[in-house]
This record gives sequence, C-alpha cells and structure tokens, in this order.
Amino acid sequence: MPKKHPKHLIVFDSKINIVPFEYGDYICLTDMVRNIGGSALIESWLRKKNTIEYLGVWEKLNNPLFNSVEFDGIKSQAGSNRFVISAKQWVELTGAKGISARAGRYGGTYAHTDIAFEFATWISPEFKFLIIKEFQKFKIQSEKNAHWDYHRFLSKVNYRLQTSAVKNILIPFYKESLDKRNYLYAEEADIVNLAVFGITALEWRRTNSKLAKKGENIRDYANIEQLTVLANLESINSMLISNGIDKEQRFAIMTSEAVRQLEALGSIPGLNEPEKRLDFDKKLLN
Repeated sequence: MPKKHPKHLIVFDSKINIVPFEYGDYICLTDMVRNIGGSALIESWLRKKNTIEYLGVWEKLNNPLFNSVEFDGIKSQAGSNRFVISAKQWVELTGAKGISARAGRYGGTYAHTDIAFEFATWISPEFKFLIIKEFQKFKIQSEKNAHWDYHRFLSKVNYRLQTSAVKNILIPFYKESLDKRNYLYAEEADIVNLAVFGITALEWRRTNSKLAKKGENIRDYANIEQLTVLANLESINSMLISNGIDKEQRFAIMTSEAVRQLEALGSIPGLNEPEKRLDFDKKLLN
C-alpha cells in the first residue's frame, strides 16, 4: 500500500496520481489514458513485443526475484495476434515489481517512472516530454534534496535495452575480436547520437576537449527535448536490431524519426525561441 496520500501531476488537463511504492515513485497509467481511450490502451501496449522486452530488461536490472523462465515464455508469444496479457497477469506470472495493479480509492495500473515514461512515449513524444517536465517540477517541490537529474534518468533503461540487443544479436558475429565487440557498443550509441545531434561522441570530445577531460560527454549538454528523443530512439534501435534491420536502414529510420519527434516537441509553444522557452520552463517549475 502507498506510504502516504498520493500526489499528482497535471498533463493536458488530466490529473495523474503518483505514489511511492517499494522501488520508488510510481505513476498511474490508468490516469494517463483516462481521457484518451481508457485502459484498453494499456492492454494494447502490453501486447507489443518491444514492450515486454523493455519490461523484462527493467525487471532484470531491479528485481532479483523476477521469474526469468516465465518471462521467456511470455516473450516468445508477445506480438502475435493471439497474445493478450493484463498488468495483473504480468505481475502474477513473473513476480514483476515495476508495474502494480491496485484496487480501491487510488486503484488502477501504476508503473515505476522508468516504465511510465516509456508508456508515455507510446502515447506520443509530446506527452512524454510534458510528463517528464511535470515530474521534474514534482521532485523539486516535494524533496528537500532537489537534485533529480533528467540526464541520468533518461539515459538509463533505454540505453541498457540497446546494449542488450547488441550483446545478444550483433556480438555473436564477432566472437574472435574483443575490440570489435567494444566498438559495436560505441557504434550503436553513435548511430543514435548522429540522428539526434548530427555528430558522434568522438567528434564532440575533439571539439570540447576541456570538458571531455573532466569526464563529461555530449549527452550531459543535451536539452530535455533531445534527451527525450534520444531515449525513444534507443528503444526503437533495440527493436530494429532484434528484427534484423541492417545499420544503414536503421540509421535512415532513426534520422527520420528524430526529425519528426524534435519537430513535434518544438511545436509546443515557446520551445523554439530562447526568451519564450525560459518563460515556458519557469511556468512549469513554479
């Protein structure tokens, strides 16, 4: 049960409850879709293979009691026309901790912020951007130590999902070379960097040598729109790798998607003009 009365976020005039559970803050997915299609959208999202893969990665990173054997069976069926699973079934079958199906006054399907923001991506890039900004505001207002780092948050799970795809699918082709294996991880990260920033990590380090010497990198200086799109592309890239799409095709797809998403986020009033952007941020954080 929640430890205290829920707080809430406001996105597109929807009140979205947020409660502290065992693994941190959990956001109500039911509230997120209450005015845009209802709980059927959650079920549709859970049916997707890349959703199940994402949930599995999160659980393996965070939940030592996760039932990996049961998960493998679910993953093998995910994505088929006959595959259906509810949040409650997912939790009961796998022992998952990232999602919680609750009854009662504050009932509904809740998910850890890592997972809730991934669900928001599926709804739309704009929705994800705004819910992250609202959550940032919530953390600053509710915690004495207001150092919630969206750079670190956005790069966490999706990057691991991408590296997992590299490890399990691409690396087996390069068994003879440890150097080549390490190169593959960097290469996949740079495909995403190029799609979003237009440069590789190495090019950034050469241009910003003083910052690089301090251990900083290109993603430390990205804005929240870029990081939101970056995280989305890492999830897309892992799915494309799993589907056997070659590097050139993946880069073309992700470049096109980066442009589309950045333009969509830029269409939010005030994000393209520095003075208006500053006002927009202040309004969100006040």
